[in-house]
Amino acid sequence: MALYVYSITAGEHPRHLDGLSGVGSHPASLQTVTAGPLCAVVSEVSEEIRPKRRDLLAHQEVQERLMSEGPVLPLQFGYIAPDETTVRQVLEENEDGYLSALRRVEGCAEYHVRAFQEDEEPLLLQILKDSAEAGDLHRRIRGGDPDPQLPLALGELVAREVQARQEVLAGGLSEALLPFAREHVTRPPTGNDFLNLSLLVADERKDAFLTARDNLAREIDGGTGLRFAGPLPPYSFVQASAP
Repeated sequence: MALYVYSITAGEHPRHLDGLSGVGSHPASLQTVTAGPLCAVVSEVSEEIRPKRRDLLAHQEVQERLMSEGPVLPLQFGYIAPDETTVRQVLEENEDGYLSALRRVEGCAEYHVRAFQEDEEPLLLQILKDSAEAGDLHRRIRGGDPDPQLPLALGELVAREVQARQEVLAGGLSEALLPFAREHVTRPPTGNDFLNLSLLVADERKDAFLTARDNLAREIDGGTGLRFAGPLPPYSFVQASAP
């Protein structure tokens, strides 16, 4: 039967999974497939698994339980292997890489940091105040100047200023947080975000990191918001192949 694959651990990991159930409309019990020094946590499935809330939560609960007891290589939601033989083969073929990755993330958790423009008005007002050119264009438009190019020129100027200031702020936020991380991954922002940062933070640096996070959240202004998530399984820092 096909197997849904949750994660990979070292063989000595406790893997206390009592009380957890697998994904799917008829959740099967969790089990392990062992190959040498590695284990994969799996459950049997007989259907296509879609990202429904119940299944996403079940997937995440397995990762969090495992992470609480030792290092884990979490697979992204949706990995299905045709059988145990395939899972075991992948573990054997990637043994060195998986063991190395487990050592890298041992004693660490992932944290996400996103910065976004919560309210544009304070930033726009500050730009009009700081930029003589933007202020002049704004006054001419407000004064009734009929030149049709003025709104376009002002819009382009403000857009450049917004981007420049957000880039500076994103750099400052990253600079303040990176010293607490063993590794980091920066991804392209989406939506109204201008910073999308993942940090791998060791347990002994957790308290200092959280203090720095709280300080930043208090200090940041200008209509900017921060979203923090974690501790999380280290999805961004492992590349566990799908069996």
